[in-house]
Amino acid sequence: MSVRAFNRYGVWAIYRFEMARALRTIWQSIVAPVITTSLYFVVFGGAIGSRMHDVGGVPYGAFIVPGLIMLSLFTQSLFNASFGIFFPKFTGTIYEVLSAPVSPFEIVTGYVGAAATKSVMLGLIILATAALFVPITILHPVWMAAFLVLIALAFSLFGFIIGIWGKNFEQIQFIPMLIVTPLTFLGGAFYSTDMLAQPWRTLTLFNPVVYLISGFRWSFYGKGDVAVAVSLGATMGFLAVCLIAIAWIFRTGYRLKS
Repeated sequence: MSVRAFNRYGVWAIYRFEMARALRTIWQSIVAPVITTSLYFVVFGGAIGSRMHDVGGVPYGAFIVPGLIMLSLFTQSLFNASFGIFFPKFTGTIYEVLSAPVSPFEIVTGYVGAAATKSVMLGLIILATAALFVPITILHPVWMAAFLVLIALAFSLFGFIIGIWGKNFEQIQFIPMLIVTPLTFLGGAFYSTDMLAQPWRTLTLFNPVVYLISGFRWSFYGKGDVAVAVSLGATMGFLAVCLIAIAWIFRTGYRLKS
């Protein structure tokens, strides 16, 4: 039995369409997150940071940079991927995609690849914006890029799942706004868990977002709330769970064909 060749033209068509959609909504996709992040720097880095001591030897304004990048990366990866697959479901064009000569792997590669690309681009833009406010040091640039890409892919896969699961716009916004964003704020985006008293510090370690932010912050300053190996393992584990869930969705047709 012959193995069908990878349909790079089909993947490229999906990828290009999704990237073009980002350009059509550039204010929502790029400008708004950058402005919001700049306001965070003004409030937290300027007004509050000037009154705080260093956190682990890192100035507070610089300390929050990885957390702010992750906050935008999480939300934008989820929104980009979920809306990308939800709109074909909403308009009915998903059946054209499913009947086209592209495999589930190629469909996911196109949609998730575009969502992750947009998120990584946004993360780099926010990093450049942050450099205008505070001096930034990246001790492990390769690991920084690796964490950035892996987390963008993992949350884009998660967003893809949400887009298939959601039956309306309210449902696909529920998890990013009411679950992921609060977990990010409580996951060390603006503080170190070492600053918390017991039992809150122990309870915080049950928040999975802590491990993602900690690993990304380690790549900047060589310090994290948990060991970097644990952070990397948590990131890879989350990515693997999302891949397994998507494989099950396409195998069963869950909310794709009904």
